[in-house]
Amino acid sequence: MDDVELLKGVGRVSFEALSYARGLVKPGAKKLEVAERIEKFMVEKGFGLAFPVNLSSNEEAAHSTPEAGSNEVFGEKDVVKVDLGARKDDALGDCAITVDLSSEYGKLVEASEEALEAAISMVKGGLAVREIGRTVGEIAAKHGFNPIRNLGGHGIEKGDLHARIFIPNYDNGDDAMLEEGQTIAIETFITTGKGLVTEGDYVQIFRKLGPAQLRSPDSREVASFIDENFSTYPFALRWLHSKFNSEFKVKAALNDIARADNIESFPVLIESSKGIVAQTEKEMIVEKDSCTVIT
Repeated sequence: MDDVELLKGVGRVSFEALSYARGLVKPGAKKLEVAERIEKFMVEKGFGLAFPVNLSSNEEAAHSTPEAGSNEVFGEKDVVKVDLGARKDDALGDCAITVDLSSEYGKLVEASEEALEAAISMVKGGLAVREIGRTVGEIAAKHGFNPIRNLGGHGIEKGDLHARIFIPNYDNGDDAMLEEGQTIAIETFITTGKGLVTEGDYVQIFRKLGPAQLRSPDSREVASFIDENFSTYPFALRWLHSKFNSEFKVKAALNDIARADNIESFPVLIESSKGIVAQTEKEMIVEKDSCTVIT
C-alpha cells in the first residue's frame, strides 16, 4: 500500500470515529467512558492512536482528556470539542468537531464550520497561509466572534502531527505557501472571548522524546512500556495507570524522565478571557488547484 492510500485509510477511520463520537457526547455521559469507547473503536478497526482523544469543554480549547478513575460527566450546558486521530505505521489522522449540548452556541459552532469550509475551498498549491487566516478571521468577525490567534492548523508528515507549516486563524502576515502534495490540517478555533489561549494546570497528555538514561528499575520499566507502545507519540496518563495500577510508580517514572529532559507535556489550553470556544478540523492533501479532504 502506498503512502497516499495509507493516509486515506487513516483519514477514513478517523472520520468514522468522529462520527461515532458525536452520538456518545450527551449530558450525563461519563467523559472517561466516552473517551475509552472512541479509542477502542479505532483500535478495533486495526489502527493505533495518533494522540489521546481530546474532550475539551466550554473555555477549554484543546488538550483535555479524562484522567484515570474519573467520574466526571458532560453537563447540559457544555460546548464540547472532540479532537481525535487514528494512526497506521507513521500515517496520522486528525479531525475535530464541536458538539453544543447547551443549544445556546449554535451560531458559534456554525461560524467555525463555515470558516473551515471556506478555507478548504481556497486550498491549492502556492496559496499563502495568511490568505486562509484572513478568510477565517473575516468569517468569525462577520458572526460577531473572534478567531483564536495563537492556535491554528498545521502540516502533517510521517510520524509528525505538527510539521513545518502553521495555518493561522487570522491574517498574521505569513507568506509561507502551501505545496502540492503536502498534507495539512486546517483547524478553525472561534470564540466568544478575546481570542487567545493560555496553559491551564490540568495535564494528562505527555510525549516521550526518545531514549532516556534512568537509574530506577521501576522508571526504566515504565519508560520501556512507553517506548514499546507509544514510541514518541502523545499518550494519556490514564493509559499508564491502566497498565501499572500504581499512581506513585507512574508519577515517579515521569518525574525521572522529566529530569532527564526527555518528556513533553501538553497542558489544557484555556481561552484567556474564559470565552466559549468552538473548534472544527479536517485533514487534506494539497493539490495543484484544490485539495482532497481525507477526514
